[in-house]
Amino acid sequence: MEKNNIAKNLIYQRKIKGFSQEKLAGVTGVNVRTIQRIEKGEVSPHLETVQLLAEGLGVPVTELMVLENPKNENLQMKWLLLMHGLPILGLAIPFFNILSAVFLWIHKREDNPIYDKHGRAIINFQITITILFALAFIALFTIEGYGFLFFISVIPFSVIVIFANIIYVVKAQKCYYPLSIRFLARKNSPVINGLSVVIVLFALGTGGCHTLPDDNITRLDGSIITKDALTIKIRQLVEDANVHGLAVTVFENNRIAYQKIFGYKDYGKKSILADSTNIYGASFSKALFSVLVMKLVEEKVIDLDTPLASYLPKQIYEYKPVTRWHDDFSDLKDDSLYHKITARMCLAHTSGFPNWRWFEPDHKLRVKFEPGSRYSYSGEGLVYLQVVLEKMLGKGIEELAGEKIFQPLGMHRTSYQWKEAFTEDFAYGHTVSGELYPKDTDNEPRSASTLETTAGDYGKFLEAVLQSQVINNASWNEIFTPQIRIRSVKQFGPLAEKDSTLNDSVQLSYGLGWGLLHTPFGRAAFKEGHGDGFQHYSIVFLEAKKGVMIMSNSDNGESIFKELLEVAIRDIYTPWEWENYIPYNLEL
Repeated sequence: MEKNNIAKNLIYQRKIKGFSQEKLAGVTGVNVRTIQRIEKGEVSPHLETVQLLAEGLGVPVTELMVLENPKNENLQMKWLLLMHGLPILGLAIPFFNILSAVFLWIHKREDNPIYDKHGRAIINFQITITILFALAFIALFTIEGYGFLFFISVIPFSVIVIFANIIYVVKAQKCYYPLSIRFLARKNSPVINGLSVVIVLFALGTGGCHTLPDDNITRLDGSIITKDALTIKIRQLVEDANVHGLAVTVFENNRIAYQKIFGYKDYGKKSILADSTNIYGASFSKALFSVLVMKLVEEKVIDLDTPLASYLPKQIYEYKPVTRWHDDFSDLKDDSLYHKITARMCLAHTSGFPNWRWFEPDHKLRVKFEPGSRYSYSGEGLVYLQVVLEKMLGKGIEELAGEKIFQPLGMHRTSYQWKEAFTEDFAYGHTVSGELYPKDTDNEPRSASTLETTAGDYGKFLEAVLQSQVINNASWNEIFTPQIRIRSVKQFGPLAEKDSTLNDSVQLSYGLGWGLLHTPFGRAAFKEGHGDGFQHYSIVFLEAKKGVMIMSNSDNGESIFKELLEVAIRDIYTPWEWENYIPYNLEL
């Protein structure tokens, strides 16, 4: 297919139909990112994708596809002759008959259905004849007389069939390969596709200059799930648990291997959620902030173990607040412990601050225990670190994060504050019953809680985490080094004060901005997010190079996290009870 012509045709048809990219994505199931890349001419879409887009727009496929030009018939014939004739070199080069056929089929099958049809027939025949040759070779030594006849007949038969098909192609552009086993079935055929195994073996043996598009996900334990099967399972979970909107991203080999969006950004209006839809990130904010802080540590702006109070020319409580509340530290005037707090303590949640001051009976901010002595999740601790940095540098967190993370990673729809551009496509949070929470658009930027992002953008961030981008390896190792062990029964509530051995098997601990686990597959780092109508979770297995990101705009989201993690990558290590991720189908 001609990429530029497809791009122009799609843009033209979409605009005359009055469809936005988001609306077309919702109607067709093709994600927004794919549509954007097609329209920019960056990719040649699969035929199935073109068919979905055409159906969504209500136009014939020919309105999008480039019709075959009669002038190209000679070129098409040359490609067909090459596909049918090149395998003859397999007589001299072992397995070249299969490898050449596979290579040409991969590269040409999307250009024209005739290449796909002929390529499949050639591959099936060449694999079959190779198997027959192996059997004939065995028979040569084990079956007297007939074994020799079998052996000497295979190669002539193969050559005759190849040349007969070359003639057939020239005369009628058709082919016929007798005795072929259907390793590679027709598209949408129920016949089992055994070619993938063969291709993998050959790719390993030859360096694999090109592989088939991978439709599978290899999980932590080595088991495999197809992407289609995962999609079906997630849809079932979404429906059974009444999750109103969900984005799921799976990482493999440190890259996004799967990303699907389910449900709605506004359930009542049935407005489709997309990978470009802005979603309130909640405490995903903290993971990103930890990377920003380590960038500043690299730049010698701040030291992790120097008390933050020592960086300012006056006491933190002496500064006049410039925000509605979060930089007001007047409550600390008589506090005797806050001056001990360091950046490391803030990021590891050992600062001694409460999660938020309004959770205190008198709504006053105070240090509740000796800083650094134990774990207690605290958004206030990260905000304190943010405010100190802002006063030191004369820049706000939004500007700093933009310079050092958002812009370098291409996170164009991510911000620590609401932007007018987000109004065109954002997700509402939903209650358990599907009612909408009011959208909060007047938050002032806070390091712990105000991130606005998209599934696409935050996926880029997690790719950067897995690939050790933005900061150096030493900084990443610092982030993922346990700072304090966690033995509480729950992360929040009364049981956060009670110890247990429940998570000792995974050595549950906290690093800098991330929770940490020790698993049979190496280190894992997780970060959750939770707010009214928004429930998120991400985990990356650093040595295994795998991970999962889940973003939900539903109060029912967390009820499928446990099962979804197990199905997607066989993550049975996430401390779901500690996180209070109670499965929707758990009988209490």
